[in-house]
Amino acid sequence: MIPFSILDLSPIPQGATASVALRNSLDLAQHAEEWGYKRFWVAEHHNMPGIASAATSIVIAHVAGGTETIRVGSGGIMLPNHSPLVIAEQFGTLASLFPRRIDLGLGRAPGTDQPTARALRRDLAASADRFPEDVQELQHYFEAPEPGQKIRAIPGAGLQVPIWLLGSSLFSAQLAAHLGLPFAFASHFAPADMMDALRLYRHLFKPSKQLDRPYAMLGINIIVGTTDAEARRQFTSLQQSFTYLRRGTPGQIPPPIDDIESFWSPAEKALASQTLTVSAVGSPETVVRALQNFLDVTHPDELMITAHIYDHKARLDSFERVAALRSNLTAIEAKAAV
Repeated sequence: MIPFSILDLSPIPQGATASVALRNSLDLAQHAEEWGYKRFWVAEHHNMPGIASAATSIVIAHVAGGTETIRVGSGGIMLPNHSPLVIAEQFGTLASLFPRRIDLGLGRAPGTDQPTARALRRDLAASADRFPEDVQELQHYFEAPEPGQKIRAIPGAGLQVPIWLLGSSLFSAQLAAHLGLPFAFASHFAPADMMDALRLYRHLFKPSKQLDRPYAMLGINIIVGTTDAEARRQFTSLQQSFTYLRRGTPGQIPPPIDDIESFWSPAEKALASQTLTVSAVGSPETVVRALQNFLDVTHPDELMITAHIYDHKARLDSFERVAALRSNLTAIEAKAAV
């Protein structure tokens, strides 16, 4: 069966605190481990009132320390916000504390708005332009030290922490192929280039010490309810959050509403619908059909599932139902021709 993994943003529900969100993330990870999910990743975002995972490495330690077998990692660390050595030391520490369980997913976006990115990076242009070189520098820190090497990541050197490249465009697909790294595409919020990115990555892939064949993971929003109506109502929290973000007024995760049509304008609805195209929302039967269609077209090696749900128990229920659906899906081998 195709592996299922979880991308969690440590969402802060309306009226709650970051402490609540971080406890909820650990609780979800502990359940995900029981339900057979392969990975639990958290993402770096900054200055976002509804997301508590800004200090991503610390959140990974929190989750990994409360679980036993599930792989824990970043989806991703926004590398231009940091020096490669700092990330090598952080993830070398994580890999030393939790051997063979840590993944390092890397992105080149700021994970925030431009003013906040400037506060993080100081020099936006230089940081973004250096991304390919920074990835290779980071790889070097995880290799065994060379004779005379003056700068080493301690811990980190020789640990060969698995690196993934994340992206929502063709750039990271081509870089992942060139470096022979696994690739995760953010189709859950940027579906437009998904198929072209997959084709490029699979066609251009060069084997490396880390990976001998392409390995593509796709992001997808999935909410499973007992009925279609119940799931669609839970989905309105994500639809509202996305719209508030586009309005320039991001906030904590809003509760679901009964009438989403009265909330947004036709233009806002069209933009949200286009952006959230890669979503499967409904009853178990509805979601299985949507997932099977998605697999038939894309042939991913793994699915990274996210669910922006206001109520924590409803979020747990949805992820448990998703895990139960895996056996109903036809396993399809990834094809380079896609």
